[in-house]
Amino acid sequence: MKIGYARVSTKEQNLDLQIDALKAEGCLKIYQDNVSGVKSDRPQLTELLENVREGDTIIIWKLDRLGRSIRNLIDLINFLNKKKVNLKSINDPVDTSTPQGRFLFNLSASLAELERDTIRERTLAGLDAARARGRKGGKPAGLSIKAQNIALAAETLYKSKQQSVRQIAKQLGITTSTLYRYLRYRGVEISAYQKIDP
Repeated sequence: MKIGYARVSTKEQNLDLQIDALKAEGCLKIYQDNVSGVKSDRPQLTELLENVREGDTIIIWKLDRLGRSIRNLIDLINFLNKKKVNLKSINDPVDTSTPQGRFLFNLSASLAELERDTIRERTLAGLDAARARGRKGGKPAGLSIKAQNIALAAETLYKSKQQSVRQIAKQLGITTSTLYRYLRYRGVEISAYQKIDP
């Protein structure tokens, strides 16, 4: 059985183009989601994956309609392979019902995995080299430009003594602990009295 899956990112977009193409491919049922691809909650895709049976073929407009990322896409296709369900993309060279299609997909998946492993190896090598020179890995010290601007504003407001710490944090849209961190970053002396909010 051929089953279609169509997705658009927002409700303003139209599914008609995808649906027409899926119908032309002979899909007897079409599942439709109106949700961003980065969101994990795609109810129609979930329902499709629960209902699909061995021998079925899922047809999509493009691969980016199905997966949130390469890793997510690979996981989905591995899941379908285990269920002996094929996948065909109308606008990509993917058709796992054919030997060539399976080869192309496995090659793409292998290259993606190689890239991921290479990045991991480089990261670990970089951390080892940094540790050998006495530096610890992780997020570098300091603040972003935006955070530095907020820290400057926090210092100005704190030194004016016109507002409580809680009021300053609320005005700047940060937590009180972040406010104190920014003040320490700016080298501001924090008195015990000023730490107490009225």
